[in-house]
Amino acid sequence: MITVKVVEDKEELKQIFSIREEVFVKEQKVAREEEYDEFEEISTHFIATDEDGKPCGTARWRFTENGMKLERFAVLKSHRGRGVGQALVKAVIDNIKESPDSIGKKMYMHAQLPAVSLYSRFGFEKVGEQFEECNIMHYQMEMVNS
Repeated sequence: MITVKVVEDKEELKQIFSIREEVFVKEQKVAREEEYDEFEEISTHFIATDEDGKPCGTARWRFTENGMKLERFAVLKSHRGRGVGQALVKAVIDNIKESPDSIGKKMYMHAQLPAVSLYSRFGFEKVGEQFEECNIMHYQMEMVNS
């Protein structure tokens, strides 16, 4: 069973940065300076663990002038296809909905093409044309938090 929770301490933060390093920097060849940004401290980070308690995925969200941006969804290659991504998306959306400041505002993300169908299952819709970010093709996807 996959468990997802909000990151609570520096040790968990190190674990999620390690996952992002593995997935984005090493596997997808995203430049390290593009991966880590000035929003780390103001974002709500999540860590997913497997049935053995091993960290296997991460995501974050933050308030922006356009609404709530969901980002940095990453699942270790060894754990893909096991529901980790779904568990992360559900946990992030549930957490956002607990925030009174989010009601009626837009939730949005820049979704890599292979993940578009996952986010669609949760009610996100593609907006606009494909675009490139960090040499990876994306769609903007949006949903209004009701």
